[in-house]
Amino acid sequence: MRVIGVVLGAVSALMAAPDLIVHHGRIVTADAKFSIVEAMAVENGKIVATGTNAAVLAKKGPATKLVDLGGKMVLPGLIDAHVHALGAGLSEYKRKLPPLDSIGDIQKFIREQAKTTPKGEWIVVPRTLPPRLAEQRFPTKQDLDVTPDHPVAFDGSYVWGANTMALKISGITASTPNPPGGEVVKGADGQPNGILRNAASLLKGVPQGASYSEAEKLEALETMLKLYAAAGLTTVGDRASVLEDYNLFAKLKAQGKLPVRTVITWRINAMRPVEQVVGEIEKNTWKTGQGDAWLKFGSFKVTLDGGQSVGTAYQRMPYGAYGRQLYGQTDPDARGTLFVDGPKLTQIMRAARNKGWQLTSHAQGGAAIDVLLDTFEALNKERPIGPTRSHVMHGSFMSEEAIARMKRMGILADVQAGWLHFDVPALEQVFGYKNMRYFFPLQTYLKNGIGIAGGSDHMIGHDKDRAVNPFNPFYNLWMAITRETRAGKQIYPEEKITREQALRMYTNGPAYLHFSEKELGSLETGKWADFVVIDRDYLTCPEAEIRRIQPVMTVVNGTTVYSK
Repeated sequence: MRVIGVVLGAVSALMAAPDLIVHHGRIVTADAKFSIVEAMAVENGKIVATGTNAAVLAKKGPATKLVDLGGKMVLPGLIDAHVHALGAGLSEYKRKLPPLDSIGDIQKFIREQAKTTPKGEWIVVPRTLPPRLAEQRFPTKQDLDVTPDHPVAFDGSYVWGANTMALKISGITASTPNPPGGEVVKGADGQPNGILRNAASLLKGVPQGASYSEAEKLEALETMLKLYAAAGLTTVGDRASVLEDYNLFAKLKAQGKLPVRTVITWRINAMRPVEQVVGEIEKNTWKTGQGDAWLKFGSFKVTLDGGQSVGTAYQRMPYGAYGRQLYGQTDPDARGTLFVDGPKLTQIMRAARNKGWQLTSHAQGGAAIDVLLDTFEALNKERPIGPTRSHVMHGSFMSEEAIARMKRMGILADVQAGWLHFDVPALEQVFGYKNMRYFFPLQTYLKNGIGIAGGSDHMIGHDKDRAVNPFNPFYNLWMAITRETRAGKQIYPEEKITREQALRMYTNGPAYLHFSEKELGSLETGKWADFVVIDRDYLTCPEAEIRRIQPVMTVVNGTTVYSK
């Protein structure tokens, strides 16, 4: 019997041995104490031990894979709470996109496309944001008239541009009525100058993007998710999905091809009559948390206003005189566009909350934030909204009052620190420095106990540093830490956050937003083994080097999904 006991004990010890041990590193756990350990053991995709090299290596078995980190730093798997993976994947699926940093770049792109595009067919300039152009102005028809034989459309997100031929074949003239909520902008001569504000629907025959088979979409989506993994991301929040998008993620999961975990946001078309929107919500069987650790539903989303990049974010203050140059606006008192009014939004959100959804809205402008918080307060009076972990998405132009309301209700924030770098130089010209005081006020959020989840809002492009918007998490961490604009100026440095706080914004914060804090967000026993090995010390390297940190290895569920 004693022999049998010894044998069984040996077998038990063998079975309990970890699959993987990483050792001789600086492993930042991001636990409550922000502990740093030397080694970590993984079994069946979960962390089973952390600690000293000696203590963890003592657990190895004959089949344990050992990875000597050679002193390199390990971070918890980074989580980007805000991407648009399918659109981004397809954006360069068939061709690479050139950098479009100036109107000259745009004109060069049009000329190159004209060489291979049959005469009379449309040329569409990929989405480009005017505040990021060197000229800081919206292209007019004269800028786009570099080819006499092609109609040209410029995709500026909520505002589009058109050249002379595009206006002509679309029948857009000085007498064309403005569409509801839109405007055909006129020049000094009273004629359309090519800028169509919320009026792109007037353009006739513009191709709605290339058509793709399901197989191509699956390939593009998998490629994009692999690029996220290569950037050091282990979970992403896909922020505007419909049924077709979800089905693509589900098929990749069924095939074992999801390289990163994905949390789906269902964005509904709220521009329809409220009865239709509520009816769709009530019939739908989805709800927050449905799914598993690889693929699940997160938030219900309504797009409430437009974008700060094209002057359609719904603001508390007017865009003023500079708005004409930057956005092509004609009314200096214009404050942007609210797509859904408050009472309608409350009806929609009530229906979604009653179905078990976490709630959010795209709300960039200050006035849009106020409308969203009005809705949250109405629902909060019916029953507390804090436990749903509902949140403001973007919330670019905050205020002291809005922050106080968020704190009172327990509302979280989905934040894009990277926009500080790219957009502030132009936005400061529009609104003035004083009115940029609460533009992504990260430190104020934290001081008020408001949870923040970092995200890129990546939409277009495969290059992590050149994309719109860059999905390199280390760039976004660097921006939150420095608040340094592309003009070399720090915007309200009192809102800078520490390296620890920034890391938590990309780990603990989004894990909490996703109701995953017991499984992800830190490297602790019992949690999934999602981590990234990096090429330099995030905590001690020179501040300017943070944005240049490169992943050496990305691990999800204990399996290497990227290795340099």
